[in-house]
Amino acid sequence: MIPSLRSLGGEDGSSTVETALASLIFLAILIGTYQAMLGLYTFHFLSDVAREASRYAMVRGSTSCTNTPNLSNCNATSGQIQTFVRGLGYPGIKKGNLTVTTTWLASSGSVPATWSACTTGACNAPGNMVNIVATYAFPLSVPFAPRLTINLSSTSKMVISQ
Repeated sequence: MIPSLRSLGGEDGSSTVETALASLIFLAILIGTYQAMLGLYTFHFLSDVAREASRYAMVRGSTSCTNTPNLSNCNATSGQIQTFVRGLGYPGIKKGNLTVTTTWLASSGSVPATWSACTTGACNAPGNMVNIVATYAFPLSVPFAPRLTINLSSTSKMVISQ
C-alpha cells in the first residue's frame, strides 16, 4: 500500500501552532490597547487634580480668612495644596507617583496683563495667579515589552479671588 501524500507532509498540529502564535500577538495588542485606555483614564483624573488644586489655592489666598471667617486652611501654601490633592483619593492614581508643583504669578498691571513669577510680598494676594502643574508617573506594562513609565502632566491656572 502506498502512503498518502498527507501523511508524508507531517503537517499534523500546524494549525495549533499557528493559532497559538496568532493568539500571542493578538493578546499583546489587546493588553496594550487596554493599557493605553487606562493611561487616558488616568490622565482624565490628573487634569481634574490640577483643576481642583488650582481652585483650592484660588479661594484660599492671603485675604481668604478675612472674607470668609469659617474657611479652613486660609493662606494656602504649596505643602497644604499638595496634602489636599493627595487626600482626594482619585482611582488609579497612586499617591507616591503624584507630584503637584505650585507657582504664583504676579500681574504687571498693564493691559493686557503679562504674568511673571512672583518672588516678593504676598504672592497669593487677590489678583495674582496660581499655576498648578500635576505630574504623574504612569506605569505602563505591555507583554513582551520592557516595563516603562510614562510621565503624564496637566496644568491649571486661576486668578486668586480672595
